[in-house]
Amino acid sequence: MRKLKLRDVTQYVEMEIGSFHEKRIKSLDNLKLLNVLKKKNPYLYKAKNVDTPELIVRSIVDAHLSSNEETTFGEWLEKLAIFINNKVFGGHKSGIPGVDLEFDLDRKRQIVNIKSGPNWGNKDQVAKMRSNFISAKKTLRTSNSQIIVVAINGCCYGKDSKPDKGDYFKFCGQLFWEYISGEENLFVDIIEPLGYHAQEKNEEFVNSYKRVLIKFTREFIDDFCTPQNEIDWEKIVRLNSQKVSPRIPKNKIRHKKRAD
Repeated sequence: MRKLKLRDVTQYVEMEIGSFHEKRIKSLDNLKLLNVLKKKNPYLYKAKNVDTPELIVRSIVDAHLSSNEETTFGEWLEKLAIFINNKVFGGHKSGIPGVDLEFDLDRKRQIVNIKSGPNWGNKDQVAKMRSNFISAKKTLRTSNSQIIVVAINGCCYGKDSKPDKGDYFKFCGQLFWEYISGEENLFVDIIEPLGYHAQEKNEEFVNSYKRVLIKFTREFIDDFCTPQNEIDWEKIVRLNSQKVSPRIPKNKIRHKKRAD
């Protein structure tokens, strides 16, 4: 175990945080109104009286961004956690499915599945993670039957008052960052470097965001409003939910034999 130098973390963040902001902007630039509108619930918009092009467009863009940013930043934090752990324990990105980080601690192999926050999945998704942990342990014991493997679900923020889940541990927030670094206050120390050039990058993002809102609003008015400038809800619902005829591959078609 080596002592973590906060300077190394700061330098890494300053070098890499730009990739997160670039992905945010790229996600906006690649967004298509029709693709997003097809995935949204038109009945909900009508029930909530979201009844102007501006409101609908802002709603679908904001929903997309919220989901995309959570995923993108979660992936970025995973890389940061692996970088920090490598500096202290020599850990590395695991090649085992369902395992993000692998390192040794107290002569035990640690396998870590990293998530952004504690409420990341439903019952089936948690069961899948447990299954992945079981498979990972079998894989590691194939080459070393005596190895002791500890499974961890690490969450970058949040709390969990009962970390012992029986067949794995769930470390959240301060407990997770301390576990991978040996530093009790790392969860606070890393917040300052994350703001590196944030204002500058956010201004660029806001400009891109405004351009998308204007573009989508124009497209929405052209394609989904009546000549009287009212929203054509029937057209939206048909785009979103009208049934399509199934495509049947030719090799699935069976011709009846002609009777003699």
